[in-house]
Amino acid sequence: MKISSRFSVAIHIISILELYGDPMPTSEYIAGSVNTNPVVIRRILGMLKQAGIVDMKRGTGGAYLLKEAHDITLLDVYKAVGSVEDGELFQIHDNPNPECPVGANIQEVVNVSLMSAQEAMESVLQKITLAEVTKNLVEKIEN
Repeated sequence: MKISSRFSVAIHIISILELYGDPMPTSEYIAGSVNTNPVVIRRILGMLKQAGIVDMKRGTGGAYLLKEAHDITLLDVYKAVGSVEDGELFQIHDNPNPECPVGANIQEVVNVSLMSAQEAMESVLQKITLAEVTKNLVEKIEN
């Protein structure tokens, strides 16, 4: 099971806002970079706005960050766009055979390990900020 692409698109969006935020990029401009429809961008911007990461200017349009890049973690973005529900990164198959000793116990046993794996991933995302992402982008762009 894959994490929704909304997560990577959201990182793309906020990276543009950090690097090219003056003048404020429109959803059309961002969509050109992401290579998608502006409606997709506006939907994700709405999620980021609800999470307090971005805001949008009415009228002529444009979006901007509400926080400094060093205050936005990838975990913030991950949660903002609802990539997966808490504890739901991995899904265990439904309806194993309760008459089988393995089938009767597999979900409970495996779930402990999978929850630990999700917590580890989220711990890593918590340590990576937008400032680090955009620093790496700038280095890549300039080379």
